[in-house]
Amino acid sequence: MLDVKDIFAWRERIFSSLLSVVLVVGTLSTLAIVPFLIQQGKWPVALADTVALLWIFAVWRLKRLSYTVRVLHFLGVVFALAIVLLVSVGPASMNYLLAPPMIAAILLSLRPAMLAVAVGAASLVGLGAADFISLNVPGWEHDALKGSLVAALNYATIGVILAITCSSLLKGLSLSLADVRTFASTLETSEMALRNLNSELELTSEAVSRLNDMVLIARASDAGSTERAITFANDAFLRRTGYTRDEIVGQSLGILEGPETDPAVSARISQAMLSGQPCNAELMSYTRNGEAFWVEVEMVPFTRSGERASHWVVVGRDISERRAAAAAIKQLAFYDGLTGLPNRRLLMDRLGALVARSDPDGGIGAVLYLDLDNFKDINDARGHAAGDALLVHAAARLGQAVGPNDTVARIGGDEFVVLLDGLGPDAAQAGRAALEAAGAIRTALGAPLDLDGQAYHIGASIGVALTARAGASAHDLLREADTAMYRAKAGGRNGVVLFEAAMLDEAQHKLAIARELAQAFENGELGMHLQLQVDRHGAPAGAELLMRWQRADGTMVRPDLFIPVAESSGMIVALGQWVLRQACAAWLALNQAGHPMPLSINVSPLQFRQPDFVEQVRAILAETGAPARELIFEVTEGLLIEDIGQTITRMHELAALGIRFSIDDFGTGYSSLAYLKKMPLYEVKIDKSFMQDIPQDLSGTAIVQSILSMAGHLGLRVVAEGIETEAQARYLAGHGADMQGFLYHRPMPLAQLIERLDSADLAAA
Repeated sequence: MLDVKDIFAWRERIFSSLLSVVLVVGTLSTLAIVPFLIQQGKWPVALADTVALLWIFAVWRLKRLSYTVRVLHFLGVVFALAIVLLVSVGPASMNYLLAPPMIAAILLSLRPAMLAVAVGAASLVGLGAADFISLNVPGWEHDALKGSLVAALNYATIGVILAITCSSLLKGLSLSLADVRTFASTLETSEMALRNLNSELELTSEAVSRLNDMVLIARASDAGSTERAITFANDAFLRRTGYTRDEIVGQSLGILEGPETDPAVSARISQAMLSGQPCNAELMSYTRNGEAFWVEVEMVPFTRSGERASHWVVVGRDISERRAAAAAIKQLAFYDGLTGLPNRRLLMDRLGALVARSDPDGGIGAVLYLDLDNFKDINDARGHAAGDALLVHAAARLGQAVGPNDTVARIGGDEFVVLLDGLGPDAAQAGRAALEAAGAIRTALGAPLDLDGQAYHIGASIGVALTARAGASAHDLLREADTAMYRAKAGGRNGVVLFEAAMLDEAQHKLAIARELAQAFENGELGMHLQLQVDRHGAPAGAELLMRWQRADGTMVRPDLFIPVAESSGMIVALGQWVLRQACAAWLALNQAGHPMPLSINVSPLQFRQPDFVEQVRAILAETGAPARELIFEVTEGLLIEDIGQTITRMHELAALGIRFSIDDFGTGYSSLAYLKKMPLYEVKIDKSFMQDIPQDLSGTAIVQSILSMAGHLGLRVVAEGIETEAQARYLAGHGADMQGFLYHRPMPLAQLIERLDSADLAAA
């Protein structure tokens, strides 16, 4: 089949083939007929054939000439040969004249063909009229012109018919070739598009098959039906679920659901699919082996324009790790890591909800604030592992002691909170129910507990607050329960206290005192007064520094109000350092005035237990230059309750500096006589509560006498506080005790004390 792009190329190929055929045939015929023509004396014909053959050969060789020129030359050769043959041979050669129009119509166009017809017809008329050829017509034998015209007319008629026929045929062929070419181009384009589409489909299929996301294609069901047969499953789906493609194709999408799949989510998906709407969901799905896993699915209908969905494309992602991480984050955010109980954040959410629904009609709730008693002792003695184990057991017992609708939370350390709901509409009844629940909790906690072979009893101080107070917020209730808990702890521990408004007033008053005390310390409103201590002869034997607070308006704040607040707030540490500096400065001033004497200061247990307390004392002594041997640290018996070993070690370190120690309020707290001889004590101070009725009170006198006797055997100085009567003074003087009290001296500023001492010296002189 010829590779023809257009009619012009086709004509060129035909002309080239025609020249080749003419040359071959012409050469053979010329070689055969020329000798005969010469023998017959028709050398002009022989010469014409030879010239025509050479001319055609030249046209065949001269390919650099344009196509049209070469065709015209060829037509000229044929036309010339036709004329020669007409003249030489006669009208029998007239058919040669039909060749140029036909060849022109085929190789050029209709116009050159018609011109060739005209030239041929004119040649016939000219040759016939000139009698070069005989074109006789019956009846006009003697009129050559008319015969020539008739022959020319016939020739022209046939020539035009043949030219038009050939031209029309070529034109139709050209149009057909154009149509074929267009069709071939369209077919080629379509084939390329189809090939590309197939490649894209193969690529898409391979890509979908290799996606990490799970992909399913399911056939859309008829209206009202829930069966959607799976028609495609990619490799990721098969890997995750364990199904083979043969097992899953044809099955319904419902095969992936199981007992933990949320029915509400399944119903929502089914409704979306029935309505032909895309949807997203997270649901529990199942593998072939029944393993549950979380999957996030996106379901999209496949529809053609104007038609209902034929298929559903389901894309799923395994979000088990994400859900597990979210659950872990939620656990960390809302639950205690040790006990698994709700933490403070979740507690406040539930407490807020409890407050919101607690009203006289809906029932009153309660907040129970628990603090485990002496938990620090277990941590210190057995380590934090034992403490954590105890907390876990306590949490479990709390959960067993309350109802299923109640909340148990751990809010830090050894503190727990229990929320009770539905205690009834009556406040008194709700209070009794809350106290009963608190008692049940104490009983549950107090059951014997064995930890690594050691028996423990868990005690707890519990504060109870009711939600009955109008306008109380969740934070208010928690604070009220906390306040009641501290009242229970102060009352001896392992008790239950129901919150009363007065407790909050007291707590708020303490908070106000703490704020004012901090400002007073910064503003210099605190000062130190000194109270003399005298020997049995009434002579000064030392002095105790006592802190006083005088507000800017001149009013005084009693020490028994602000000292406990300083202790509970932790300010006592900073105040204690300041007091030590004041004592050093006071001794230097007394020494400068000629009245050197030992000075006693009170040291808080909290300050004494500071890790760097010894270094603080050493630094202040070095800074002020005061002698350590002139300072007496008064400590209470409460210091001896916790970590007695470390306490004694630290007392010896301070004694090595020269500090002397006194046990203040001796006999009012816990004292182990076995430890007294291990401590570097200098004196004991008898509390004023024992001095009130001596010597008339025989019991009190016996206690004082025992203390004096013990101190004498241990070589300790004895100072009796609160001496206000002569009878008390005579009794104590008779037993060799030093005394301190209003009978001899009231606390006063350092300047006044120096004045008084100076006056006493002048009087003695």
